[in-house]
Formats: sequence, C-alpha cells, structure tokens
Amino acid sequence: MGQVYSEPSCQAAYDSDVHQLYHLLTVDPSQLNVQDQDSGDTPLIAACRHGNLATIKYLLDNKADVHLTNKKQRTCLHYASRRTLSLLDYLMIAILMPVLLLGYFIMLQRQRRNAAVMEELLESRADVNAVDYKGNSALHYVCQRKSLRLVPLLLQRNADTNIRNNDGETPLDIAVRLKFKKIEHMLKKSH
Repeated sequence: MGQVYSEPSCQAAYDSDVHQLYHLLTVDPSQLNVQDQDSGDTPLIAACRHGNLATIKYLLDNKADVHLTNKKQRTCLHYASRRTLSLLDYLMIAILMPVLLLGYFIMLQRQRRNAAVMEELLESRADVNAVDYKGNSALHYVCQRKSLRLVPLLLQRNADTNIRNNDGETPLDIAVRLKFKKIEHMLKKSH
C-alpha cells in the first residue's frame, strides 16, 4: 500500500504523480514545502521515501527546500540513503536471475536509480552531515545498508566520518561491526 498523507502535494509526490503536483503547485505555490500534519514530511521527503527521480527533479527545479526535516529530524537525504530494494524487487530478482541474468540487471537498474537520486540531492546542496533523532547521518545509513555506490558520493561531498550516533558509533564503526570490508577501506582512505 505505502504511505498515506493528509497533504495532497505530499501524496502526489509520494505517488509520483507529477501532473497532479504541477496542478497543486500552480493553484497554491506554498504547497511546495508544506509539511504533512502527521509525519512532518514535505513533498520532497515523500518523493525521496519512494525514490521517485522524476518527481524529485521536478521539486528541486521548483526550488523545494532540501534542508527541511520531518518529525524524526530526517531530511530528504536521509531517506535517499535509507532506500533499499523492496520485497517485490527481491522476488523479481530471485525469479528472473536464472533467466538470462535479468534479475541482476533489475538490481543494477535500482542501484543506479538510487545513486541518481542521491546525486540530485547533493547537487542541490543538501546537508550531508545532518543527523536525525537517532544521531545518524546519511553516511551512517549507507554504511548500514552496504551501499557501495552511495558511500563515495557522500565522501566526495565531505561527509564527516567522525559523527557518532546515539549508540556511539561512527560510520566506520558500523562498517567494521557488519564486516563490510570495502566500505571500511573507503572510509579509512578518506581520513
């Protein structure tokens, strides 16, 4: 089912309905950065939760604020860094993997889309070191999810590798604990 928002512009962004979003913003431009009553999500955060690249580009082109946070103190960059493959993606990959490696190509396509979303947000000067209510930065989340494509993007934007979350862990501590050797190497190299 997915997320349900009380704000129509947030719902349109989450549903990737750019036509509806265009209509809503034409009628009331203040809807661009409106925050949902329950979650505090903005349309940009809603789009990032769902990974809608076209919607994200549309909102950024209209100057959506990348620095706004929701009630969990998360920015759009937090949600872009938390994106993983859905259960449906895993099922499609597992079923199609033996068939000419189609599953592998689906997985690569999803990873490329996640990287493109991250690049769009970073180009818009999103704060790479913003922390949420758990003390996690985007770099913490990409390390937890073993996102080999996203770690370098954040490091190129000078993501702070020394931020400690509420559990006292830095992104490097997470990589070491989870035995993600490639990420561990990238983080040590960036020091």
